Amino acid sequence: MIVILKPDASEEKRSRLIGWLKEQGVEVHISQGAYQTVLGLIGDASHIDRDLVAGLDIVDSVKTVTEPFKCCSRRSHPDDTVVEVGGVKIGGGHFCMIAGPCSVESEEQIVAVARSVKASGAQLLRGGAFKPRTSPYDFQGLKADGLALLKMAGRETGLPIVSEVMAASDLPLFEDVDVIQIGARNMQNFDLLREVGKLRKPVLLKRGMASTAKELLMSAEYIMAGGNEQVILCERGIRTFDDCTRNTLDLAVVPVLHELTHLPVIVDPSHATGAAKLVRPMALAAAACGADGLMIEVHNDPLHALCDGAQALRPEEYDKLAGEVRRVRQVTAK
Repeated sequence: MIVILKPDASEEKRSRLIGWLKEQGVEVHISQGAYQTVLGLIGDASHIDRDLVAGLDIVDSVKTVTEPFKCCSRRSHPDDTVVEVGGVKIGGGHFCMIAGPCSVESEEQIVAVARSVKASGAQLLRGGAFKPRTSPYDFQGLKADGLALLKMAGRETGLPIVSEVMAASDLPLFEDVDVIQIGARNMQNFDLLREVGKLRKPVLLKRGMASTAKELLMSAEYIMAGGNEQVILCERGIRTFDDCTRNTLDLAVVPVLHELTHLPVIVDPSHATGAAKLVRPMALAAAACGADGLMIEVHNDPLHALCDGAQALRPEEYDKLAGEVRRVRQVTAK
């Protein structure tokens, strides 16, 4: 159930209504828009008299939400959510470029890449320290040492950093990480989602490789129900019958998600395609179809990369792509 309050509702009456609703056994998610306040009732609200609530003088209307995701539903939050990271805004018309290597390998590598992507206009630096790999024999990341190097590169360039956490027990290591990434393999790790829901910092949630858009939103709901509303959704390709690319990049889901949710939606064409030559056309298409940002892998020496070198752009390739993305945005941005 969603309760939409009138613009002139007093703070005292609003607080009384919220208190009464909580007494009925539901949680109340408050969304303060530019012109109205929306109360989203979380839990079983079937016993609450809808007509009674609708008749209150501060209530504009009451609507029933059929979707199981209430916090991230656009019905409960009509305005776009804008997530801010170190002065960088994502969503609501603000486009963000995130770039960096798949894995942090050395001080020289991460600093060189950080400097190059910043010079090309990237606003956030990504880098993996904990790497979930299909094979146990593949490089698993530098872990805490990798995080330390990523933080150093972030401080040196002034770029906020993004890195993936794999286990709730590792979260203390991420205290100084600006954006915590939940990877595709952990999209439905509900214990981890609950823990990041307790944090008050942005979370970049990647779509699982075999997950629907609504399953992605339900995972976002776990985070938001815990009180953390700073969620960024990421489309990174899904597994289909087609074997021409590593995954199938579902760009149609971008406008679909924008219709269903108020959360920002970015696209990762690197993991979706698995091939550097395909990153450019898919990045431009993502920018054109309304994505709120791009996350692209960049490596200064892809041939010798310890992880996913085949999908990484060289710094000069990223620089050219960043300029093209800006031109596409000038044409297509609302």
